[in-house]
Amino acid sequence: MKKRVLIMGAAGRDFHNFNLYYRDNDNYEVVAFTATQIPDIDGRKYPAELAGKLYPEGIPIHAEEDLVELIRQNKIDQVLFAYSDVTHERVMHNASIVNAAGADFILMGVNNSRVKTTKPLVTVCATRTGCGKSQTTRQVVKVLKNKGLKVVSIRHPMPYGDLVKQKVQRYAELADLKKHDCTIEEMEEYEPHIQMGSIIYAGVDYEAIVRAAEKEADVIIWDGGNNDTPFYTADKELQIVVVDPHRPDHELTYYPGETNLRLADVIVINKIDSADPEGIQIVRDNIREVNPEAVVIDGASPLMVDNPELIKGKRVLVVEDGPTLTHGEMTYGAGIVAAEKYGAAELVDPREFAVGTISETFEKYPDIGILLPAMGYGEQQIKDLETTINATECDLVVIGTPIDLRRIIKINKPAVQVRYELQEIGKPTLKDVLKDF
Repeated sequence: MKKRVLIMGAAGRDFHNFNLYYRDNDNYEVVAFTATQIPDIDGRKYPAELAGKLYPEGIPIHAEEDLVELIRQNKIDQVLFAYSDVTHERVMHNASIVNAAGADFILMGVNNSRVKTTKPLVTVCATRTGCGKSQTTRQVVKVLKNKGLKVVSIRHPMPYGDLVKQKVQRYAELADLKKHDCTIEEMEEYEPHIQMGSIIYAGVDYEAIVRAAEKEADVIIWDGGNNDTPFYTADKELQIVVVDPHRPDHELTYYPGETNLRLADVIVINKIDSADPEGIQIVRDNIREVNPEAVVIDGASPLMVDNPELIKGKRVLVVEDGPTLTHGEMTYGAGIVAAEKYGAAELVDPREFAVGTISETFEKYPDIGILLPAMGYGEQQIKDLETTINATECDLVVIGTPIDLRRIIKINKPAVQVRYELQEIGKPTLKDVLKDF
């Protein structure tokens, strides 16, 4: 008899694991997905056009709150946990809930969840959201392009819209962001690649994506997200993982961040310029304990602010990268650091001015604190973000997101943009480790 399966996900790893392992597998029947983290995705379907011949009606997506009821009503045999950036403790709480409801709880290993590419592969992953993986990826791209190689990046999925249309997406110019109806979260990842003249792919079907990318690449870069493990493998590959000494020990206590740490050939300890020495040493000790063979690179993410003189003495609203603050659990980011560095008189609390879905975000993540996450998973949320910013009583907006929000929304008060890139400290550097590769 077929095993009846439910996949717990967040519109990314869940769809990938289904496509790669379950889609045309007669031994299993995937009854449903559950969704978390992403607003408004439950109540939809994984479409028949992507689900394959075994699922002519598609596969329903439910809220994770319905997990136990779904297991019991549908006589589920196995539940696959397929999302990332969660504590080991939370993973086991989910396992306990699933086991108590009568089903097996499964974590899929890397052998069954990676597509093999024909091209040399560099993967860039992290142990937590917000470690500085994106600027590390961009540095890798620069090094390889300077060697005269054709480099194509593939980004971890963020398919929040029409999944059929998002099957394979290619971004080479800013117009492609509008063409594919990108959310703010997507723009934050794709736009920096476009601005450096680099091509980046994303979407839903990651085997179809890599086959398209291989046609124009000498090297494939996996630009991982949400501290997930790589979707690809190759005969020739280099696995780079970024860790954050601002959150020491998280590299050993989050799933699947610890898996990444153990897989790494190269580990970048980022933010050394702003972290406490004690935190840096804890991270070094943990690396030595679980992956002593890895090459360790020290790095910093120095800030660059347009018109920093505008910050001094002002009451400022700081807007930070949304995912870093929400499931990344950071209570500050580049915007807060810049505001303090350049002498802001006061950080203005936006919570009393928040509206709609932004207010709901503060309720769901009460520890965010006195700053505003740049949430933008859809048109309404982008509008709510704009309304919240414009209603907040402040002198200046400090934008700490990877893209300039002024291009997306209209801000009714002065604003400055904070940018950051990876800066390696001492030896070895990424250029050194990529030379032999």
